[in-house]
Amino acid sequence: MPNVEVEKDHCSTWFGIAKASWISALEQDINLPPVTSLEAKPNLQSAAIQSETTTDCHGEEKRDSGESEGSPGLKLMDEDRNTNIFNISYTNFLLVGFPRLQEWRPLLVLPFTLLYVTIISTNALVIHTVMAQRNLHQPMYVLITLLLAVNICAATAVMPKMLEGFVHYANPISLHGCLTQMFFIYFTLLLDYNLLLAMALDRYVAICHPLRYTDLMTSHLLCLLAIFALTRSLGVAVPLVVLTARAQFCRTAVIQHFTCEYIALLSIACGDLTFNNQLGLAMRLVTVTFDLVLLGASYTRIIYAAFRISSGGARAKALHTCGSHLLVILTIYLSGLSTSIVFRVAKTVSQDVQNLLSATYLLLPGALNPLIYGVRTREIRQHIEKMLCGKESP
Repeated sequence: MPNVEVEKDHCSTWFGIAKASWISALEQDINLPPVTSLEAKPNLQSAAIQSETTTDCHGEEKRDSGESEGSPGLKLMDEDRNTNIFNISYTNFLLVGFPRLQEWRPLLVLPFTLLYVTIISTNALVIHTVMAQRNLHQPMYVLITLLLAVNICAATAVMPKMLEGFVHYANPISLHGCLTQMFFIYFTLLLDYNLLLAMALDRYVAICHPLRYTDLMTSHLLCLLAIFALTRSLGVAVPLVVLTARAQFCRTAVIQHFTCEYIALLSIACGDLTFNNQLGLAMRLVTVTFDLVLLGASYTRIIYAAFRISSGGARAKALHTCGSHLLVILTIYLSGLSTSIVFRVAKTVSQDVQNLLSATYLLLPGALNPLIYGVRTREIRQHIEKMLCGKESP
């Protein structure tokens, strides 16, 4: 019995040293300051782990007793040791965005804080203007306010944790918090896509069937479009989150990103991730391709109908309104498409560049959309200038 206790103590000591060395090596790879504790949960029961570890310790003693390096016993011991390591799934992570900018990270707090305040204030200003003016309570302006409200939610899902990471180099987050953030990122992004489809339908009816516009674009239809947008967004975002939650995160507890994106989480997962990668790519391709086909067909028909309008003033107004929507569409889709291409194709691009592209497609629409609609939409611009300056623009 004393020999058994000594063997167990020796085994526990060896496993603790191996785990500490492993975590220390991970920290040195990204130049992190020392981390005192990282929580991980074994997928096996503690008794089973102790049993396997005791077997490893017996294997060590067999080596001391003269067993050769090429023997089957040592190979089996090494396989069991690797299995123990890769059966660890982390439930707490460290977000490390822009890892090569260690000295400059505190200087990024001010510009990104100003960007966040700008996104919130400009979007809220346009929303308040539309809600305060009764003559703007029309389907097109209601859809614009919904799109800008989604911009505020998207920025709020990303920016607070991002700013916290600039202040503290290693930004801790739990697995549940990470999955929640990922859900809101993709849910709001998909809502943008769906609202752009609803706005294309509104412009199609207004320009191609102007006499029936008030009969077709009713509040009931707007409610149906809103329900469709929510349902479709949930139908894509929820499976991604559920599938990610089932993955094993055993490579490292460090996410070299400022937010919990789908690709960033898969990069630290282990095991067979073929289905995860294929599903994520398929969902994005199907969603984006389907939406772009509908948007292209709608605006092609809209522009064709606008050029056939006999009145020059009405034709210019129709084209000007469609131009604003097309600018927003290009901003959202091109930024997201460029980021996806870089993530999946350009393997030599540094992590900082990838993070910068992610920040662009997550935050740029929220910064530009209120400017596009607030400046280019004459009715909204006039009310904003009257409210802020006490005068109307021509």
